[in-house]
Amino acid sequence: MDHKDTLLEVRNLKKFFNIGDNTLKAVNDVSFDIKRGETLGIVGESGCGKSTMGRTILRLYEPTGGDVVFEGKTVNKMNNQELKALRRSMQMIFQDPYASLNPRMTVGDIIGEALDIHGLASGEKRKERIQELLSLVSLNPEHMNRFPHEFSGGQRQRIGIARALAVEPKFIVCDEPISALDVSVQAQVVNLLEQLQEKMGLTYMFIAHDLSMVKYISDRVGVMYLGKMVELAGSDALYEKPLHPYTQALLSAIPIPDPEIERNRERIVLEGDVPSPMNPPSGCHFRTRCPKAMPECATMEPVWKEVEPGHFAACHLYN
Repeated sequence: MDHKDTLLEVRNLKKFFNIGDNTLKAVNDVSFDIKRGETLGIVGESGCGKSTMGRTILRLYEPTGGDVVFEGKTVNKMNNQELKALRRSMQMIFQDPYASLNPRMTVGDIIGEALDIHGLASGEKRKERIQELLSLVSLNPEHMNRFPHEFSGGQRQRIGIARALAVEPKFIVCDEPISALDVSVQAQVVNLLEQLQEKMGLTYMFIAHDLSMVKYISDRVGVMYLGKMVELAGSDALYEKPLHPYTQALLSAIPIPDPEIERNRERIVLEGDVPSPMNPPSGCHFRTRCPKAMPECATMEPVWKEVEPGHFAACHLYN
């Protein structure tokens, strides 16, 4: 891969939490790259480590191990001053627009806070920039003196997007930015993100549950299970030919709008519950629910490898 095209490299990233005498391995040895201007979708069930991974990449959580390299600089080795400068380039859009905006601050101050921290604009310039950002996300610039409770969920998420854009970032982690919104509003927010990406040359990591939405917005998709990446491929390749049994099961659950195909296709129903990340199964973490598990799955951890060009999986079926 040409390093000029690569914006972000994640190498063997780990994030563990100590809970009492136990260790919760929320993100356990994950590696991938994100190219400039692309959207990498990250999917998986609740609790698989998607959001923790996003926050660890931005160093909102300190990594337990591994490296995050952004434009050739190692993020986890930066001091506070370097990190502050980097924060301009890397931003986050949070999942819950009701919880992520301070109810005591006006919309103008919420968006302007980043301008103040980085000394990007003051006085009249600051006001103009805030109004410009509100217009950019299709909100009325005159509403900068209103408070978050005066806006709907979709509008609040737009405010969150405007806040992330205030410092002109290159990379944005979108942490389930649509899961708290009505279905009718979700498409509007996703379309807005796509328009902004095109206009401003942004690079996204888009974390979500909704597989059909992820296919729509992503160039490539990574699938996580219990803190591990189990498959990563171009969006079309992953949906047309999923290699990992877990990905196959996830995709079989997406409804198809054609009743004839829907009736005749096979649903893969996974047995049992997701094991506890405090005490994951030995070998392959997925083996306890896998319809294709073999004896070696219990003893050996599968190797992460490129099975087909650009299509990676960690599964003993391909070793």
